[in-house]
Amino acid sequence: MIEALFFNRDLSWIGFNARVLSEAGKPAVPLLERIRFLAIFSSNLDEFYRVRMPVLMALHARVDPGDGVPVPVLGEASKRIAVLQKQFGRVLNQEIIPQLARLGIDFYYGSPVPTRVSAALREVFFNEVLGLLQVSRIEPGARLPLVENNRLYQLVVAEDEQGNEVLFLVNIPAEDAGRFFRLADAGREQIFFLEDMVRHHLEDLLKGYRVLDSFNLKITRNAELSIGEEYGEELPAVLEARLQQRELGSATRLLYQPGLALRHLYAMISALGLETAMLVEGGRYHNLKDLADLPLPAQVPAYAPWSALKNVDIGSSGSLFDQISAKDLFLHTPYQDYRPVLRFFNEAATDPGVEEIWVTLYRVATQSKIARSLVTAARNGKQVIVLVELKARFDEANNIKWAKTMKAAGVTILYSRFDQKVHAKIALIKRVDSDGPGYLGLLATGNLNETTARFYTDHVLLTADQQLLAELRQLFLLLKTKDRLAPQPHFGHLLVAGFNLQQRFLDLISAEINEARAGRPALIMLKMNNLEEKVLISKLYEASCAGVEVRLIVRSICCLIPGVPGMSENIKVRRIVGRYLEHGRIFIFGNAARGQIFLGSADWMNRNIYNRIEVCFPLRDPLLQQEMREMMRLYLADDVQAVDLNSKLENEVPLRSNEPLDAQAAIYSFLAANKSTPRHESNP
Repeated sequence: MIEALFFNRDLSWIGFNARVLSEAGKPAVPLLERIRFLAIFSSNLDEFYRVRMPVLMALHARVDPGDGVPVPVLGEASKRIAVLQKQFGRVLNQEIIPQLARLGIDFYYGSPVPTRVSAALREVFFNEVLGLLQVSRIEPGARLPLVENNRLYQLVVAEDEQGNEVLFLVNIPAEDAGRFFRLADAGREQIFFLEDMVRHHLEDLLKGYRVLDSFNLKITRNAELSIGEEYGEELPAVLEARLQQRELGSATRLLYQPGLALRHLYAMISALGLETAMLVEGGRYHNLKDLADLPLPAQVPAYAPWSALKNVDIGSSGSLFDQISAKDLFLHTPYQDYRPVLRFFNEAATDPGVEEIWVTLYRVATQSKIARSLVTAARNGKQVIVLVELKARFDEANNIKWAKTMKAAGVTILYSRFDQKVHAKIALIKRVDSDGPGYLGLLATGNLNETTARFYTDHVLLTADQQLLAELRQLFLLLKTKDRLAPQPHFGHLLVAGFNLQQRFLDLISAEINEARAGRPALIMLKMNNLEEKVLISKLYEASCAGVEVRLIVRSICCLIPGVPGMSENIKVRRIVGRYLEHGRIFIFGNAARGQIFLGSADWMNRNIYNRIEVCFPLRDPLLQQEMREMMRLYLADDVQAVDLNSKLENEVPLRSNEPLDAQAAIYSFLAANKSTPRHESNP
């Protein structure tokens, strides 16, 4: 085998976001969904600048982009992002806006406000917007208060009565007023950006000044938080304070509208202390993730809704717990109804036989029914122990809120160690009935969050397998102690990061290598969000060289380079982007006769393998294994929503067969035909 080579993780991520953007450019995708994909692309890019750009700016790492000449990753990433932003503008201006116009909707994107609607827009401005505007004059040598992260502003160039040039900074209060305004005019819908409305009325705001021009801008700040071990139980209060500081953290990017004169740009940099920020000339508008909230009428085409399938038939007098005790239940959301998960916690809260409830929560829903059930359980006298991960990026504030609410109700709240996140998606119930104590458990690939369950594809196992659940209890007890010197549990069935997960995956790959070397068919099929960790990737390279057939579905970051002779010629990598966000992690080793299947929370990223508590669980029931293999087969057969990743980090569109297959649609049909009936509407 040649020396192992790897894609750069950040350039790979940019390739994933390019795949998202390509979905917005597909004429076959309904118009509303194309607009949503533009919003997702923009939201993803904002997070990249908040999380990854600070790292690239600090490391000055270099990468070979494919021509043998190493270049700085930062420069290469910026170049590729610039290409994508131009593509974004082309799709929006040349395809989306004209289609809206044909539907009777005029979306003013860079167009002046027409005279015929000026009076109506003026009413809206004075009644709803004016009182939210803040004006700061930029004076030479003076510093302005720090502008907020990712908020919109306008730099206004004006003249006073003596003809002197004056600069002002004006906020665009989208969070309070809304980003868009919709008016009816002559039977057509008129939609305007808030910043265009503000621009149109600047001289009403800056009385006594003649406005010469204005330019939209925003500042992106570093999102990283640093929390030390010493805070202990004071972590929520410390974290809340740090969250406020994060919004005013070090600036990583100043994004500004083209045409801004250099003297005005540098006057603003000086006034706002942006000397170390990356200067990026973007389009006229920023924060286009807000396109997801574009106020469009109902006639704009969208995906036809798929009815969530009823996957558990309990009957009028039955109990979900009794069904789980009889056999494992396996749920696939959002294709199937999420309500059995909610019922699992509802029954736990009120069942007289339930004594203990243990749960990990990573991203809590804003209006979490699960958290409310845990509150009820505590008030009903159950012992409820919940590990709330306060360090879940961008969900910290909501998680803190729910941790306080549950703690006030008597729930025992645990927090992870300062240097580790608990990313496992697990729950355990101790129940006593006529047969004595027993455990019921939930193990999942996605968060216990009924909101994201509507559009993230995930898998949930509800089980009474006492061997698995005894190990799950050991893990919960360890999380409760947080004692590094405590006796370490032994996991014979569960794969737990920090204990046996990486080694077990290496052993499973080795077993397939041995099969291939013995001349028998050998197969590895993996599905995950991200693939970065080099030890596991190198083992997959070894498997490829031994003749193992390796098929990967990696939604986002992929550092493995497929199709390289002598290294990875037997490895194929696919990306799938569709109406649902692919989120479930699936690990299949070997064929149906002798293979093993695991599912769980862990991507193969450095952070997941080395810095988090993750849990992957075996799928033991032969019928459920067969079901999972068929779903994976459909993913690998997709020639509509899938692209293949080649050895140059390019997304290649596969050739379509005579009968094109969309994996998500095919999986829905498979589940509907084999084990489910339509229950209720579920549309992302």
